[in-house]
Amino acid sequence: MKKTAFILSLFIITSIFISGCGKEAADQKKNDDNLLQVYTTVYPLQFFAEQIGGEYVNVESIYPPGADEHTFEPSQKDMMALADADLFLYVGLGLEGFVDKASKTLENEDVKMVPVGEELHLDEAEAGHEDEAADEHDSHQEDEHGHGDFDPHVWLDPIYANELALAIKEQLSEQMPEHKDTFEKNYAELSDQLKELDQNFSEVIGSAKRKEIIVSHSAYSYWEKRYGIKQISISGQSTTNEPSQKELKNLISHAKEENIKYVLNEQNFDSKLAKMVQAEIGANLLTLHNLSVLTDENLKKNETYFTLMEENIDVLEKALNE
Repeated sequence: MKKTAFILSLFIITSIFISGCGKEAADQKKNDDNLLQVYTTVYPLQFFAEQIGGEYVNVESIYPPGADEHTFEPSQKDMMALADADLFLYVGLGLEGFVDKASKTLENEDVKMVPVGEELHLDEAEAGHEDEAADEHDSHQEDEHGHGDFDPHVWLDPIYANELALAIKEQLSEQMPEHKDTFEKNYAELSDQLKELDQNFSEVIGSAKRKEIIVSHSAYSYWEKRYGIKQISISGQSTTNEPSQKELKNLISHAKEENIKYVLNEQNFDSKLAKMVQAEIGANLLTLHNLSVLTDENLKKNETYFTLMEENIDVLEKALNE
């Protein structure tokens, strides 16, 4: 009898516990439902959405740590996550090749897809400045791989990053108009930080001894236009655009003539060609962060858009003055 009573008591306690856990899970889901579910591609869009949306948004990047933004293809799990989102923010401008196919798959889902990069005020002169820069560079950097495509890496320019943040603020306000004032306030604070970052870039590059950097791929054309720096790119706008033997030979010759002491590789693109050029010219290797994705190490260190951009400024100061 006692044994039966004990089993019955245990059953009741267990049922109450399970019921409590179930209620807690349901409450958690309810709380999550009150948040705007946002997915992004590149990390800066995630960061800006988090900073502006604050406690009212849940933001994730579809890219895993260390992914290549040029070649990434979403898994079935990724597509299911996107289908459950309220908002999907991506750059556009030809960067994310998978989006066209994804948009067809998600056309019957209740997720708004927004190419925020295509809302930037890029006039024809700005969009085409890569071709002008090619005329100024030596023959080692030919149109066929370095400057023939439009550069989608707009988030690396603090002024354009500010416009991206503005576009994100407007999307969040449209989705949650009851929090518009908060989003406006958060955006204003973020905008001030981006303007300060722009000043830091201007000061460091403006006072540098040299104006050229060798980079693993051509992601930094907006720095050329904005700050007067020249990138000598080993690969083209995409990491898959490799140079010809002639281009490599000309690049190496130019680097030796100019006594360039650093080759700048990237956090998510371990370029064997960059290492080969570095060894050939007797230079050192530094990492320039393109901010498209964070690495596992960045996540462990709680790095942000601003800490990484400040680290980039330190790298540029070293590469341009030694």
